[in-house]
Amino acid sequence: MSVDRLIETLSRPGAQLAALYVVMGDDPLLTIEAADALRVVAKTAGYLDRASFLMDARSDWSALGISTQSGSLFGDKQLVEIALPTGKPGKQGADALIGLANRSKGVSDGEVLTIVSLPRLDKASRDSKWASALFAASTLLDLPNVERTHLPKWIEQRLARQKQKAEPATLEWLADKVEGNLLAAHQEILKLGLLFDEGPLPAEAVQQAVMNVARYNIYGLRDAMLIGDVPRLVRIMDGLKAEGEALPLVLWAIGEEIRTLARISQASATGQDLSSVLRSQRMFGAHETLARQALARVAARNWPAAVQHAHEVDRLIKGLQVPGRLQDPWEEMTRLAMRVAAAGTRS
Repeated sequence: MSVDRLIETLSRPGAQLAALYVVMGDDPLLTIEAADALRVVAKTAGYLDRASFLMDARSDWSALGISTQSGSLFGDKQLVEIALPTGKPGKQGADALIGLANRSKGVSDGEVLTIVSLPRLDKASRDSKWASALFAASTLLDLPNVERTHLPKWIEQRLARQKQKAEPATLEWLADKVEGNLLAAHQEILKLGLLFDEGPLPAEAVQQAVMNVARYNIYGLRDAMLIGDVPRLVRIMDGLKAEGEALPLVLWAIGEEIRTLARISQASATGQDLSSVLRSQRMFGAHETLARQALARVAARNWPAAVQHAHEVDRLIKGLQVPGRLQDPWEEMTRLAMRVAAAGTRS
């Protein structure tokens, strides 16, 4: 369920609050906003006493059990917020979350309302007993990431909230500047609301006002390589270099992806089912879709050379000379990524 739809539903007269809500997503802005919206609704419904817990596998989960069972000492309804940023509760935490789920299932407008905030879980974690119990007993807000292709529309909607709008070209420009950092995008949009009147935003003035706050990240680089978006790949690589990102980390993102795709391509060439092989290499969802595009674009015979190229970039990073390669490892790393991104259709 989307946040807006849930809040609209809960704001209707006579609406009942569930005992348990789970907010799950990778982007901090979206998860913060979802929890904030639920908090406002809970406060309006009388959940005035609030307890917050930041937990992981090494935490003492016994205090959480006492809080979620006993309610407030002062007679107020209690809001309990549990943040599990690692997504790994450990054995004690898993038991505590299962107990929480069992107590909350089917309960509405109780004395205790609990919000659990999680990162996006991998398949093994999603299939665990504690996660399955939480999802079955809760109202789940599964917040998808805002992909680059949807970012201009997202910015347009945010501007509309403050009664402003921008031309498509300006929205694309803004998306380039805040790519990978929705918190920064949110701040820049709010700043535009303070600097300019309601209505259309002048493109040139926006460009002067907005800082270059793009957080070029290694996963964006990987996705650009897989999808074959060469201009974006070069832009992100330049951004990583300018930000002083560690070379081994960037090579890991590119090189490990290339090695994985080489294994998948080899297995597929021997007649193995591609979907099964992708699952065995832990590629799911959007990542799987992009991987399929790269596999369809790059000929199977070209993957071994790309793997060797990655090894040679590693040698360059370590300060070793590699015949036939550029001395600058950043330049050679760009050539490696473009080897996949700029490849033609499989013959």
